[in-house]
Amino acid sequence: MEASRQQTWLITGAAGFLGRHLVVQAAARGHRVVAMVRGEEPVDAARTVRRELLDPCAFEGLAPDVVLNAAALSRVGDCERDPQLAERVNRELPARIGRELARAHIVHVSTDLVFGHQPVPAAGFSEVSEPEPASIYGATKLAGERALAAARPDALIVRLPLLSGDSYGRGVGATDALSAALLRGERPRLFTDEFRTPLDVAVAARALVRLAELGTSGLLHVAGSSRLSRFQLGAASVGAAAVEPTTRAEAGCAERPADTSLDGRRALTLLGLRSIEELAST
Repeated sequence: MEASRQQTWLITGAAGFLGRHLVVQAAARGHRVVAMVRGEEPVDAARTVRRELLDPCAFEGLAPDVVLNAAALSRVGDCERDPQLAERVNRELPARIGRELARAHIVHVSTDLVFGHQPVPAAGFSEVSEPEPASIYGATKLAGERALAAARPDALIVRLPLLSGDSYGRGVGATDALSAALLRGERPRLFTDEFRTPLDVAVAARALVRLAELGTSGLLHVAGSSRLSRFQLGAASVGAAAVEPTTRAEAGCAERPADTSLDGRRALTLLGLRSIEELAST
């Protein structure tokens, strides 16, 4: 997509871990970015709209060409403590965005945690695998996918894995959270028996922007090329000596999903890539 097309992109959750990277990547591709945030966090965008997403008038006066919806109640513990809020943000909001921003192409961010109860296929969960979430977070995100698809069959829903990488100094994400814990003098305990297909957040943002530019619809998985345990990911980031191996049973977390690895080959084909990590250098 050429910058001369002068499209306006609305990014919700723009102050979040992924959202900030989406703002950067969309702007780098020449799009006019409108960043929607709820707080006072600084966001470098063409325009920043500070509104409460759950407000009935949140989208009043906005007419974007593309919406990247990265807004979510994304901490599993927060969803367990407040399932009603999780329902409003993760299930109701995506469909509302689809209905109220009817002329825009919608790209909605979902999660690998829509899986969790069933054994993982050898190549990871594909887009045709039947979801079976093991948490309120996963269940509400799955409900959000379905609500949006019913309201807007032309929308694109992208499931992402565990994200790592630069959190702009906030100590969030799979790797920056570890670094922050080490600075506090902690030695994090990481699971050797919980597996994901982790991906750098900047690469995930680049993939989402490119898929949005293609006008893709339906359901896609975007995931890292390697299946790693939480311990393997942490050891690669901060060194094995800095983290302590444990298991879900030892930590009293046996109910956590053992493996939600994603099969992202369909997205690679659409993007013309051999591996998603090729986007790290673009």
